[in-house]
Amino acid sequence: MIAREVYLKKLWLLRDHDLIKVITGVRRCGKSTLLMAFRNELLASGISADNIVAFNFEERENMKFNDWTVLYDEILSKIKYSQKNYVFLDEVQLITDFEKLVNGLFVRKNIDLYITGSNAYLLSSELATLLTGRYIAINLHPFSFAEYTLAFPEEKNTDRLFRQFLNNSAFPEAVNLSKTAPELVNDYLQSIYDTVIRKDIVKRHKLRKYGNLQRVIEFLFDSVGSLVSPTNIAGQLNKNSDKKISHNTIIKLIDYLTEAYILYAVPRYDIKGRELLSRNEKYYVVDLGLKNITHANKYDTDLGHKLENVVYLELLRRGGKIFVGKNKDREVDFIVQKASNEREYYQVAYTVSDEKTFNREFSSFSNIKDHYPKYLLTLDYDNAIIEGIQKKNIIDWLLEK
Repeated sequence: MIAREVYLKKLWLLRDHDLIKVITGVRRCGKSTLLMAFRNELLASGISADNIVAFNFEERENMKFNDWTVLYDEILSKIKYSQKNYVFLDEVQLITDFEKLVNGLFVRKNIDLYITGSNAYLLSSELATLLTGRYIAINLHPFSFAEYTLAFPEEKNTDRLFRQFLNNSAFPEAVNLSKTAPELVNDYLQSIYDTVIRKDIVKRHKLRKYGNLQRVIEFLFDSVGSLVSPTNIAGQLNKNSDKKISHNTIIKLIDYLTEAYILYAVPRYDIKGRELLSRNEKYYVVDLGLKNITHANKYDTDLGHKLENVVYLELLRRGGKIFVGKNKDREVDFIVQKASNEREYYQVAYTVSDEKTFNREFSSFSNIKDHYPKYLLTLDYDNAIIEGIQKKNIIDWLLEK
């Protein structure tokens, strides 16, 4: 089992704080495994098993809890009233009126509460209103490249391993399958994709036209790292097509996709004007392997945008608010606003080995007057500092501690 150290560290820092820890993320990214790992670390630290109460509501024996009050009483019957108790509720959204259950447990001062769910329904429902200021969300993703390398300890060539990472899936079970039955990986990814689309989107939102959703997904998967808007998506999809789709429908479908954590939207920020721009965003997919099961995928091509996707997800893991930067007529791939109110600027390119490409990428940082760190990430082997801009190899950057 690959240790998810980044997320385990967050859970340790939050342990015993008067907050509900809400672990969210796309289906099958490892939420249940993370809870199990944290439980094992609690036990290893000296916490008694009698002080840990855990339920996974996808397990058959727990499907009997249709009434939240019955489950609430069951949990209270297991806790030690004079001691601290750790309560884990996995896939809690499967319980009817789970908001009331969570709130009832939270107000008990001898319970440290951890819950997981597969989509933003956890935080877009009454729970967010009910528990405003009383929870903290931890968004879990498929494996980072650093975690991915741990799954292949025998492979010492990180360049070859990174190319594999870039063109395949980082879902934990897909990585395991790739070592024993690679021919089944796409079937597994298809099952994740179908479940998310049908359960988290089509069924929940009562969609009648599945075809429109599929068209939008394929368009956005094929446009990873490109600036797009609902208007130009509609224009492209309606061109030479009898099946027209409206601007408003596209907005709703994109909201559903981001809510299910299939896609992440990155807004634009005007660096000079210091304001968010309402037009055009970039979209990144939660796992590049999902592109392999759509008609839009082009294996081992469009590597520049795939690199952007990898860098974006890594920046999410490292924390901060992420924007696409507009610098006059230039674009900065990512601006990261840190909790300390400091910034970092990132430009991503496959290579800048020729002078024209180097000048184009380097010029994106021109006229940015502040002294916050600026990084140019490429697959070139040389690391250097050029006029204050740090040029780094992406693989080295991803493996930094």
